[in-house]
Amino acid sequence: MKRILYAADYSENGISAFQYAINLSEKLKAGLFALHVFNKDRAEPAEGQYQKLVDFCKEHYDGDLNKADINFDVVEDKSIINGIITKANKINAHLIITGSKSKTTVKKLLLGNTVESLIVKSPCPILTIPSSLEIKKINTIVYASDFEGKDLNAIYYLVKLVKPDHPAIRIVHISRRKEYKGDEQMRWFMELLEEKIAYPNIDAEVVFADNIFNSLKTYLAHKNADMLVMLERDSKGLMKKLFHDDLVKKMESLGNIPLLSFNENRL
Repeated sequence: MKRILYAADYSENGISAFQYAINLSEKLKAGLFALHVFNKDRAEPAEGQYQKLVDFCKEHYDGDLNKADINFDVVEDKSIINGIITKANKINAHLIITGSKSKTTVKKLLLGNTVESLIVKSPCPILTIPSSLEIKKINTIVYASDFEGKDLNAIYYLVKLVKPDHPAIRIVHISRRKEYKGDEQMRWFMELLEEKIAYPNIDAEVVFADNIFNSLKTYLAHKNADMLVMLERDSKGLMKKLFHDDLVKKMESLGNIPLLSFNENRL
């Protein structure tokens, strides 16, 4: 993990996202790139935008910003998403961190159901930070899985990302009984996982439920999860089963928990 891109929007959620981003970059000894995308027709010139970004980060960082490994940039683009993706490609970012600002923004960040979606276009995973998140050690991560091959690539990436905290990784497949393929799928998956990923504190289980979302919510609370991880697929997957028009309400009801989103085509 060498480069983390933080997308700033100056909202309350943006404060939490910045604090999470700089904390993570320090743990991983990764360079942090702070970016603000603006539309020149609606904002002050670039010079003022740049200073605003620096001042924002300085205000919300407890340490000496001059000693931190952080770069600042402002980009003019009528599409915030395109501006973020362009910068991510330019610096070869390994992770994008952003806060959730509004229904429209959150839908684009998490669902990937439009051409402009960050998850569809992003060259790397997206970590979405809720507002007022307490920065603390990550003890437990829940990875919502379909027990498929692409999940292994995402978990491999995840392990590299969270190794400094050595959290427990709980892989869960939540299934309606009529969709379930049997215990063989989980055994096959765990055998491959043990072959490909050397990580001691990781396990998997299947949970049967009529309501997948409510079951996931209960599971996160039971495990006291500090992060939820999902793999977004083009045509299927748990994310599409869970999140539709009431996405924001559902995400808020999951609790104050970050969501790390992988795109199967970027692994």
